[in-house]
Amino acid sequence: MSKKQSNYIIKRNQNNYEVVIGLEVHAQILSESKLFSSSPTKFGAEPNTQVSLVDAAFPGMLPVINEFCIKQAVKTGLGLKAKINKRSIFDRKNYFYADLPQGYQISQYKDPIVGEGFVILDLPSGEKTIGIERLHLEQDAGKSIHDVDPQNTLVDLNRSGVALMEIVSKPDLRSPDEVNAYIKKLRSIMRYLGTCDGNMQEGSLRADVNVSVRKIGEKKLGTRCEIKNVNSIKFMQMAIEHEANRQVDVIEEGGSIDQETRLFDTKKNETRSMRSKEDAHDYRYFPDPDLLPLEVSDDFINDIKRSIPELPDEKKKRFIEKFSLSAYEANILVSDIETSKYFEEVIKNSDVKLSTNWITGELFALLNEKNLEITKSPISAKNLSKLVNLIKDGIISGKIAKSVFELMAKGDKNPADIVEEKGLKQQSDPKLLEQLIDKVVSDNQDKVKEYKSGKEKLFGFFVGQAMKASSGKANPQLINDILKKKLK
Repeated sequence: MSKKQSNYIIKRNQNNYEVVIGLEVHAQILSESKLFSSSPTKFGAEPNTQVSLVDAAFPGMLPVINEFCIKQAVKTGLGLKAKINKRSIFDRKNYFYADLPQGYQISQYKDPIVGEGFVILDLPSGEKTIGIERLHLEQDAGKSIHDVDPQNTLVDLNRSGVALMEIVSKPDLRSPDEVNAYIKKLRSIMRYLGTCDGNMQEGSLRADVNVSVRKIGEKKLGTRCEIKNVNSIKFMQMAIEHEANRQVDVIEEGGSIDQETRLFDTKKNETRSMRSKEDAHDYRYFPDPDLLPLEVSDDFINDIKRSIPELPDEKKKRFIEKFSLSAYEANILVSDIETSKYFEEVIKNSDVKLSTNWITGELFALLNEKNLEITKSPISAKNLSKLVNLIKDGIISGKIAKSVFELMAKGDKNPADIVEEKGLKQQSDPKLLEQLIDKVVSDNQDKVKEYKSGKEKLFGFFVGQAMKASSGKANPQLINDILKKKLK
C-alpha cells in the first residue's frame, strides 16, 4: 500500500478489491448515574453493587430519564457538527440474553436524538471527511462471566442501564489505518467535550465493525459482515484485515458472502461466525410505553452550544496561525486535550518552537518509555518551561539540557537548581573561549593548514576539540563564531 494512498487494496489473481468499512461506536457517557436510574457508574466496583430495582427490571419499576445524559449526547452531537433533533423517541429493542434482565434494551431507532454530522481525519494523503449517520442513546446490558465457575455463567448487572451513545458512521472508511485515525479523532473530540473518557481498556469505548469488499471501480456495496464488540484499535485493525481477506477469498472461489454477525478471536487472529445478521424487524422495535417522546428546545440546545470548548480542529488552526507550527506539529499537540493543555502551559513563558521540539521529542520519548499519560508526566509543564528558557538564554547548551532533563525526570526538580548543583552552566565568556580556541588551533597546526587548503569539513574537528577542552560546557554558537574568525 502506497504511503500516500490510505485505501486498503487486496490483490487476488487479476482482481483488485477495496474494503468498505462502517463503524458503530458505543461510547459510555461520562455521568455519575445511569440513563434511567440513580445507580452509580463507577468502574471496577464489586459485582452487582451498583444495581437499582430499575436496573434489575423488578416489576412495576419505571425508568426516569437522566437529563444530564441528554445534555452530554447533545453536546457530543454539536461537537460532531451534527443536526440535533428536537424530538426523539425511545424504543424497546427486544432480544433475550441472560444479562439483559428486562428482555429488551431501551434504545432509539427511527427517531434518534442526533442526526447527520461529520468528522475530519488528518491522513498522510490529506484531509478526509467521514460522515456520521446518527447518534442515538441507549442503555447498556449487564455482563455475562464465563470463566469463574466451570459449571455456571455468572451475571454482573453493574453495567445494566449505563448510558451509551451509539455513534454510527457512514460507510466512508477504506482501510484499517483510516479506522485507527477515525477512532482516535472521535475519542479526542469526546474527551475535549468531557462526554466520554474513551478508556477502551475499561469498556467505555468499543465498536461493532461492519466490513464488506468490492472490486475496484464498482459502485454497489458488497454484502457486509458485522464484527461485534471490538474493544481496542489494534484488534479493530487486525479484525478488518482478516475479515476483508476472508471475504475476498470466498468471492474468488466462486462463493457469496452471507450477511452475518461475527466475533474476532484475538488469539487466533481470525473472525468466526456468531449468528446470521439480524434486521430491524427481528428486534421488534416499538416505542417504549413508559417513556414519553423526548423534546428539547432551542434554548436548551443553545445553552449547551455556548458551553462547547475549543475543539481539536479549531485548536489546530489556531496553533498554526498563532504559533507558526507545522500542520504535523499541530496535529500531534491537539490530538489529546491534556497534551494541548500541557503545551499551552509550557509556552506561557518560553519560546514556542523550542518548547514544541522538547515536548514532541524528549518528553514524548520519556512518556513512551515509561508508558505514561502526559497527566502523569514526571516533569511538570512549569519546569520544562524553565529548562527551555535556560537553553534560550544560553545558560546551558542543548546537549547539557538533555542531561539536565534526565535528572529532572527523577523527581521533577527545578532545572536551574540542577545546573547550579552539578556545575553545568555553559561557558559564554568570549575571552575565556578565545583563549581555549587559541590553544586548540596552536596544538593542531597541521589540521589548520589542511583546512585552509580547502578541507572545510575539518571545521567540525575544531569544534569538537574545543567542546572537549571545555568538558562540553562551552557555548556552541560562540565556539563556531570565534573559530570562523581564527581560521580565516
